[in-house]
Amino acid sequence: MRYTVAHFKALRDSGDKIVMLTCYDASFAALCDEAGVECLLVGDSLGMVVQGHESTLPVTMDEMEYHVRCVARGSKQALIIGDLPFGSYQASHEQAYVNASRLIAAGAQAVKLEGGRVMLDTVRFVVERGIPVCGHVGLTPQSVHQLGGYRVQGKSDEAARAVLDDARAIERAGAAMIVIEAIPAALARDVTQALTIPTIGIGAGKECSGQVLVLYDMLDLYPGRKARFVKNFMAGAESVKDAIRRYVAAVKAGTFPGPEHAF
Repeated sequence: MRYTVAHFKALRDSGDKIVMLTCYDASFAALCDEAGVECLLVGDSLGMVVQGHESTLPVTMDEMEYHVRCVARGSKQALIIGDLPFGSYQASHEQAYVNASRLIAAGAQAVKLEGGRVMLDTVRFVVERGIPVCGHVGLTPQSVHQLGGYRVQGKSDEAARAVLDDARAIERAGAAMIVIEAIPAALARDVTQALTIPTIGIGAGKECSGQVLVLYDMLDLYPGRKARFVKNFMAGAESVKDAIRRYVAAVKAGTFPGPEHAF
C-alpha cells in the first residue's frame, strides 16, 4: 500500500522522522522501497547528477514526466513527488496546474515547486484542484543566478524572517509539506515549530520533520563537489541497498544529520 500525504502529517504529529530520497529510475526506486524509504522525490537535480548540467535549469517538463514514469514503475510503496522544473509553473496558475497534472498522470502523487510568498496563489490554485503540493523555501536551486550561487539562506535576522514568512505563506496556501534547504539549524527548528505541516530538511539540521538527500550524493556517485550536509552512506556498506537502509535508520534514529552537517 502506498504512503499518502496524510501518513506524513501523522508522522510529523507523532514526532517520527520522515525519510525521503531523490530518485530518477525504476531500479533505484525498487531498492529504495525495499530499504524502507517513505518518499521519493523525482527531483530536477537529475539535470546535474544524471544529465551532467551545471544546474537544474535546463531540465524540461518532458524529461521530468519521463523520469516520474520510470520511478512509478519501480516503486510500489513510497509516495512519489514530481518536481516542476524551471519555467513550467511561474508564468500563470493555469500553467502550473497543467504541468502538475502531467506529473500526476505520469505516476506522481504530489508535485513540488520552489518559492515562498510569491507562489502563494499558485499553490492554492493547484491544491484547490486536487493536487497535493510540496513547497520549497530557503535555498531554491532554480533561483541560483538571482541568489548568486548555492549559498546558505536566512543568516541575518531579516533574511530569517523572510524564510519564516515564506514557509507560513506556503502552508496557508494549502501545501501538504515543505522542503527547507540550506538554512541555519536554529531557523529550521523555528520554521518547523511554527508550521503544522511536515518540514523536510536538506542542510537544515536535525529538528525538521524529516530529511532528504540526493541519492547520488549519499551513495557517493556524483563526482562534483559535495555540500557540507552530505554524508556518504556507501562507506562501509555491503551493498547499495545496505547503504540506503543505513540512511533510513540514521534519519529515523535522529543521528543524521549531525552537527557537522548543519549550518
